[in-house]
Amino acid sequence: MQKNWGKTLFTLAGVLLGNIILAFAVAAFIVPTGIVMGGATGIALTITHYVPMSLSVVLLGVNVILFLSGAFILGKKFAVTTIVSTFLYPLCLSVVQKIPGITTLTDNQLLSAIYAGVLMGIGIGIIVRVGASTGGTDIIALILNKVAHIPLAPLMYVVDFIVLSSQILFSNSEQVMYGILNLVLTTVLLNKVMLLGTSQIQLFIISEKYEEIREDLLSKLDLGTTMIYIENGYRHEKQKGVMCIIPNRKLYSTKEMIHSIDPYAFITITQINEVRGQGFTFERIRYQELPEDRKSAGDRQS
Repeated sequence: MQKNWGKTLFTLAGVLLGNIILAFAVAAFIVPTGIVMGGATGIALTITHYVPMSLSVVLLGVNVILFLSGAFILGKKFAVTTIVSTFLYPLCLSVVQKIPGITTLTDNQLLSAIYAGVLMGIGIGIIVRVGASTGGTDIIALILNKVAHIPLAPLMYVVDFIVLSSQILFSNSEQVMYGILNLVLTTVLLNKVMLLGTSQIQLFIISEKYEEIREDLLSKLDLGTTMIYIENGYRHEKQKGVMCIIPNRKLYSTKEMIHSIDPYAFITITQINEVRGQGFTFERIRYQELPEDRKSAGDRQS
């Protein structure tokens, strides 16, 4: 029970922090410079251009309409993960807009587009990373995906493009171009935050001295290994390949160790976006702690 409460508090803290960062980016860099943007905020900006109302109030109304539509069509699970941001983001925006000097940090549109894109990517990335949803126009894409079975990724871009296009009527060409730059930066930073701290490097080693390499990887560098049966294509000889997942910082020392054993070892190096399991998301069992019978048997990936 205590663990569940801890996880819930962690999720809520992530959602709160993400929405504060998102609200700050919009209030400080998007609204003052008139840069176009997608999402529910883009819809609210379009409405407030023609109707003199508070941006946070209009945004709340847009979010509520989208949320109710999503809850009705997409179900209870969607509603639970989205309801917090639906109401929290407009509230954060309303509070942040009252900070003195928030709209005068810079009048440079390029700086605004860059800072807004970076901060929005970080904010949304934090929210999504803790398993929550930002809601907004993503709900429209999710509904169309469920009803019409259209792939989700293209739908999300189409919806954002429509929202961006709705602001072209009252925006100049620079505001539109900076809006596109902002969207690109947001997407890049979102992906970076989603994978932050989880990327690793995968090595696949082919060598006649695979047993020596396996032993040194396990005992000297304290790395995990997986042995894979292979057959070379030239002589059809059967042997084993060594697969190893390592942190980025250990790449140099691992390559040096392998080549000290076999200078002609064939190594492929691949960037892995995320690794889960023993040694990464679970407590690892060190090679030195294994009983002798398991060391001799012992291919372990950790």
